[in-house]
Amino acid sequence: MRPQWRSWKAQSISEEHKALLMDISTEKKASDSRAAKEVHLTPDTRCRASYLGVMAYEHALKLQESLLLARAEGTVPDVLLLLQHPPVFTVGRFRGEEDIVVPTEILTREGIAVFHTNRGGGVTYHGPGQLVCYPVLRLKEHSLGVREYIWKLEAVIIQLLFALGIRGYRVVDYPGVWVDGGKICSVGIRVSRGITSHGFALNVNTDLRHFEYINPCGLSGNVMTSVSKVLGYPMEAEALIGPLLDSFSAIFGLEIEQGDSGCLAMLDGLSG
Repeated sequence: MRPQWRSWKAQSISEEHKALLMDISTEKKASDSRAAKEVHLTPDTRCRASYLGVMAYEHALKLQESLLLARAEGTVPDVLLLLQHPPVFTVGRFRGEEDIVVPTEILTREGIAVFHTNRGGGVTYHGPGQLVCYPVLRLKEHSLGVREYIWKLEAVIIQLLFALGIRGYRVVDYPGVWVDGGKICSVGIRVSRGITSHGFALNVNTDLRHFEYINPCGLSGNVMTSVSKVLGYPMEAEALIGPLLDSFSAIFGLEIEQGDSGCLAMLDGLSG
């Protein structure tokens, strides 16, 4: 069952939250100063969020590609796709299937597909119990470079976890969010025409056993953890949609509203 929707508006971040979030402004590259000389675009703070339930990875990828083109043409505002995937290993551009460490027969028995995709990073796992977020944003309107954008995605998760009483943090050279030595959220993005796709996957109540079949993003599979494991009791992925949107709204300064119908209609057109 889908959660009850409302409008999420940017909220102020508490001083305690700020203490956990490193100063993003200090991480800007020299290219940001060149970007500042360009014509400034007035940011559109509207953002549509759609929860799509459990969706096959290839369908979600096609939907992202269509939304990216629409966003580049200015026919849609920023969009957040929230969903879960059936079990699948996705292989990024920077590493190959060598990080899948079990025979194909095991994948077939477990019902895990393998899909080569166009995001950065290596191999990772998606499956039920994992809350996936694919933001389709125009970076220039938010005065963001790629590095700062990733930093903010991580900040969204860190603030969300803080609200649950969990202290998340970053690890240098390993994009994502960590808790007590385990990786709880993976980040992998793509930017084309200045528009983002792909995003992050938060392990909420995920079958962590499947990570043992791969070296996720070059790491040992047993390094992964989940919200449920950290809290010591099960939590459903859908229960975190509202808190996630609250955090995203605050970090990115967006007003987020429901927008299921447009994305589903676009998906129907792609499949038809």
